Amino acid sequence: MKIATFNINGVKARIETLTQWLKDSAPDVALLQEIKSVDENFPRTVFEDLGYNVETHGQKGFNGVAILSKYPLEDVQRGLPGDENDIQARWIEATVVGEKAIRMCGLYLPNGNPVELNSDGSPLDGGKYAYKMDWMARLYARAAELIAAEEPAFMAGDYNIIPQWEDAKNPGDWTEDALYRLPSREAFRRILNLGFTEGFRARHTGEGHYSFWDYQAGAWQRNDGIRIDHFLLTPQCADLMQNCWIESDIRGREKPSDHVPVWVDLAA
Repeated sequence: MKIATFNINGVKARIETLTQWLKDSAPDVALLQEIKSVDENFPRTVFEDLGYNVETHGQKGFNGVAILSKYPLEDVQRGLPGDENDIQARWIEATVVGEKAIRMCGLYLPNGNPVELNSDGSPLDGGKYAYKMDWMARLYARAAELIAAEEPAFMAGDYNIIPQWEDAKNPGDWTEDALYRLPSREAFRRILNLGFTEGFRARHTGEGHYSFWDYQAGAWQRNDGIRIDHFLLTPQCADLMQNCWIESDIRGREKPSDHVPVWVDLAA
């Protein structure tokens, strides 16, 4: 089963880009972020006509996540548990049943900028960085549940986290950014340390592997990128992984997203 995570940066703005990619690359499952559409206005029939089952958790003009699957989807849940007052559409999960049942969690983790801090260095209450760190604490709790279940599962999407210096062309530019600040990376590492395998780094080492290039200042042409889109797999899911890779050439196509798809191939 070939599964891709792709921050499409506006499903309506890039409907032709997305549909052509689905036709060319043919993922069995695609987890989308930043669909920027409410559920009732999501162009689901376009994807259903391509043979996909469609589940969305949308929000007008911002955020939004979706799952497109050629396999049936069961037990769909929307919203990251832990804060019933959180109205931002950043989490969707479902079970896909092929040869094996896989619990899939698609996420769009908060960016967190601008970083607003108290005098003691703690995140300022009500600020975007505080929201990011609170969201990651809730993510840790859900991740612990997935590990405890001892079943094949993964969490994939745009994490807005640069895990280590090799994941940025110019790491020094990101030192105080919410994506690379030490507390952000520590929170990501705590989740990994529950027992997850970070799919891409389990297969590839070294510099030069990126999944995002800004639209500004010719970042794509200069390969000034960062790697912020990740697959985190439970041990039972990691045992099924055959490969994980980044489809970087998509960034050079007409009207691209600033992200590119990241793939995992599971024996499922």
